[in-house]
Amino acid sequence: MSQLAVTDHHERAVEALRRSYAAIPPGTPVRLAKQTSNLFRFREPTAAPGLDVSGFNRVLAVDPDARTADVQGMTTYEDLVDATLPHGLMPLVVPQLKTITLGGAVTGLGIESTSFRNGLPHESVLEMQIITGAGEVVTATPDGEHSDLFWGFPNSYGTLGYALKLKIELEPVKPYVRLRHLRFDDAGECAAKLAELSESREHEGDEVHFLDGTFFGPREMYLTLGTFTDTAPYVSDYTGQHIYYRSIQQRSIDFLTIRDYLWRWDTDWFWCSRALGVQNPLIRRVWPKSAKRSDVYRKLVAYEKRYQFKARIDRWTGKPPREDVIQDIEVPAERLPEFLEFFHDKIGMSPVWLCPLRARHRWPLYPLKPGVTYVNAGFWGTVPLQPGQMPEYHNRLIERKVAQLDGHKSLYSTAFYSREEFWRHYDGETYRRLKDTYDPDARLLDLYDKCVRGR
Repeated sequence: MSQLAVTDHHERAVEALRRSYAAIPPGTPVRLAKQTSNLFRFREPTAAPGLDVSGFNRVLAVDPDARTADVQGMTTYEDLVDATLPHGLMPLVVPQLKTITLGGAVTGLGIESTSFRNGLPHESVLEMQIITGAGEVVTATPDGEHSDLFWGFPNSYGTLGYALKLKIELEPVKPYVRLRHLRFDDAGECAAKLAELSESREHEGDEVHFLDGTFFGPREMYLTLGTFTDTAPYVSDYTGQHIYYRSIQQRSIDFLTIRDYLWRWDTDWFWCSRALGVQNPLIRRVWPKSAKRSDVYRKLVAYEKRYQFKARIDRWTGKPPREDVIQDIEVPAERLPEFLEFFHDKIGMSPVWLCPLRARHRWPLYPLKPGVTYVNAGFWGTVPLQPGQMPEYHNRLIERKVAQLDGHKSLYSTAFYSREEFWRHYDGETYRRLKDTYDPDARLLDLYDKCVRGR
């Protein structure tokens, strides 16, 4: 398709969406009709039609010279990476799961192992075309007419509008990534090294292009340092029988192709595929390779949430109920040891993913301090509830601890803040100004109602 035809396709899709939005009766909830989701706020299916955004799933252009890409908002990172790698380029931050969309990562939050040097995905956005809650299509840039929306859009989760097209920065890649897994038996030493590497971006004379970590327990944790390389003596494959996160414990050096590195976590949904039996060698052999994907696993979890097969079996066999503890939080690097000690003692799940980040700018609805090293801790699983504990016991405990440690909590999953607490953490004053400007008739949900009340 020629560039002219691509542009025409996008403009026609924008006009069709504008008409569809205007046709939704006042007072009717506006939601997206999406095939996939990486949110963990499960709701009962609704009969109300969603806003059809299927025409916004393309990479419109890649400019190798300017190192930029024009991308529609519903384009998955899998498709985005497939479009940029042939040019020797990748997005500055590629979230871990293939079906995360660019628009979703910008209006929500994404993170990955380049975040210690490139911040979060929205920080590589140069401009955004957005359909607002008022049904208007505007272009938001850092210093243009709608700069307030540009800076306030991240962490608004579709409550101010939806991104239709984004121009993003790209960076050059090499064919392979050399991995070094450094083991630590002390959380303080691990956190200190994480902070040091985030600032120096080098280790033993080599550049560090990727940096994350895995906490298996108080005496076993690893930092994984990735460095681009033109050649590799071998490449490992973690898309079949072998499991990536187990390799971290088994080898100190490893090599992956750049594409396999970017999607190293997707095959087993980090380590969450074990709950579905996929890490059992016998099941793994017969489980189709094409179905070893995070979106497949999430559909199975959604099916269980709806029909409660396992929960019923647990009740029949006398097992205690279990609470979903699915969260990503950030704390300053120096507070990480305290968080990990708390988490191990009070929650007891492992592994825990560790990912350092340094914000490049200040974004009001998720106010990280620029230039300060934070560490994202990601944990996804269930824990048993003891007699007398409320269903949200562990999640509420985590929320309180993160606040005590001057941290922040992502909103893609459950949250239990009071309204006052919520707006204190997520800049309610700025949000209200943006809401009044870009969604004056409240056609889209309020951020608190969507992320905490689950409406």
